[in-house]
Amino acid sequence: MNALKQIQFDDNGLVPAITQDYKTGEVLMFAWMNQEALSLTIEKQQAVYYSRSRKKLWFKGEESGHTQIIKAIYSDCDQDVILLKIEQIGAIACHTGRASCFFHKLDAGSWQTTSKVIKDPKDIYG
Repeated sequence: MNALKQIQFDDNGLVPAITQDYKTGEVLMFAWMNQEALSLTIEKQQAVYYSRSRKKLWFKGEESGHTQIIKAIYSDCDQDVILLKIEQIGAIACHTGRASCFFHKLDAGSWQTTSKVIKDPKDIYG
């Protein structure tokens, strides 16, 4: 696919991917994609990432059921960052059981938790 050739993957073959709720604009998570993950995301219209720790593709929701349906895919001006606008199935994007991975807010020099756990991760992942 010609579009994939235009993306500037880093020396490790990865590109950062920001995931945003397509209705609210809330940033839900950040992950990495390799060429195969981006290609599968485009093909399946469902988010697929690359796990650096597990060194394998990560189909969002494969364990939790909290999949991400693609509404639009953007790249930035340098084509070295991907923005996925998605519909989050199950209202939970974070492995901690929260809606968003971005729930620590710096306030007066310390990090404050700004959102509650929707579902205990033990109940999601076993």
